[in-house]
Amino acid sequence: MSSKVLNLIFQRVDLLAGAEFLEKLRQTNVLVFGLGGVGSWCAEALVRSGLGKIGIIDYDTVCESNINRQVQATSLTVGQPKAEVLEKRLLEINPQCEVKAWAEAFSKENSACFGIEKADYIIDAIDNIPAKLDLIEACFTAGVKLFSSMGMARKMDPSKIKTADIWKTQNCPLAKLVRLGLRKRGFSGNFTTIYSDEPPLKKAAEQGINGSIVTLTASAGMLLASLVLRDIGK
Repeated sequence: MSSKVLNLIFQRVDLLAGAEFLEKLRQTNVLVFGLGGVGSWCAEALVRSGLGKIGIIDYDTVCESNINRQVQATSLTVGQPKAEVLEKRLLEINPQCEVKAWAEAFSKENSACFGIEKADYIIDAIDNIPAKLDLIEACFTAGVKLFSSMGMARKMDPSKIKTADIWKTQNCPLAKLVRLGLRKRGFSGNFTTIYSDEPPLKKAAEQGINGSIVTLTASAGMLLASLVLRDIGK
């Protein structure tokens, strides 16, 4: 891709925030853990804005039930690794972005594999509680800024999505479990989360599966990306 084409791709970002902001963004490295209905849209928004380096991490493969809310999930990608499908999509958006995909789950045992300490920002969009807690602790050990998504299932209203410190979240079952888990580990640090204070819909769960919709999850992903962009622009 020529520099002229690249400049045209990000022309509107340049007009909005300036060349200095774009250059900072090109030098920024973000790791996105969890590529579901929130993380996938966050990753896409960052690359579409001009991010220079991104790592995307998810162990799962695309299934039919992902298609309603995950950006890389289509009828043609069912059965393929989410991370690898999204990597291809991100490179189609900007071939000059440095994209690294890991088709594996994050855990305390393999945390050293992802280069967390080299990242400028970590996006946590993991649903699994133990892995989420491990990632939070790993970010604090590495001294890397963390933006973490709480639960977006069983919610319908994007206008109810908020940002808050983890200890100030409300009406979010996942955030409650995260706070409890962190207290049990003796963790008292502070980090920014996105969460919805909409009361969970009672009819949105069945046999351990939670209902969710793209207008909510994608809005959350965009807000996560916005936190990174606005922090860079300070």
